Amino acid sequence: MSTQNASPKPEVVIREVTSNVCIFSRPLNLYNRLPVGGRSTAIKLNNGTIWLLASTPLNDETKAKLKELGNDVRFIVAPNVMHHLFLKPYKDYFPQAKVIGPKGLNEKKKAEGWQLDAVFDEDHPEVKYGFEDEIDYCFFSGYKNQDVAFFHKASKTAFGADLLFNLPGYEQYTFADTSAYFPVLAYLRPRSWLMQLFIWKNELDFGKMKQHAAIVAKWDFNRWIPCHGNVIENNARSAFKDTYSRYGPF
Repeated sequence: MSTQNASPKPEVVIREVTSNVCIFSRPLNLYNRLPVGGRSTAIKLNNGTIWLLASTPLNDETKAKLKELGNDVRFIVAPNVMHHLFLKPYKDYFPQAKVIGPKGLNEKKKAEGWQLDAVFDEDHPEVKYGFEDEIDYCFFSGYKNQDVAFFHKASKTAFGADLLFNLPGYEQYTFADTSAYFPVLAYLRPRSWLMQLFIWKNELDFGKMKQHAAIVAKWDFNRWIPCHGNVIENNARSAFKDTYSRYGPF
């Protein structure tokens, strides 16, 4: 059978998890071997603009969906110092957007010849970025990768990068030729010994971790969207509190 007219294979799974919250999921194999998956999250704010956690490439499918959402991206956010590779393409495509990330990320961007528009910095809590009425954030300065957790109040959805995994990431590997499952790595999920070990190994300051975990534990969220793994659709707050029990009680 001829495949000349076959449609190209999709690269990304695009899904609206709830009203005004859209995710972009795709495969990502660390070291070309470990299937952790990648994900961006777009939030359409009440004024019609878009807040975007950008952690996947800006391909044609992503551009089309963002256009459908209104194409008015005003915030491009890096959730830690490791999830930053695609910030510049998004900024170039949406020059009106403000790029924000943890303060340690600016050192990496200097080598690329540009800087973030604003940084998450616990030393300046008075700084406002323009989205706080709808999205809360918590900067984990005591965590190795300077992760930032976010909370979209209207949808009761929290999300972040390496604070909470939920592997295997089957949704992210929907169109992949490789499996989402990998032995041992599959235990990198809420409440597991491996997830708690990962957090402990990345802890730099117990006191700050305790302080920031308590902030997130107080948020009234039901869903957690991780960058790595399947979306936790229900009881995500309980999953977070159990996983971070070392820093409790909450």
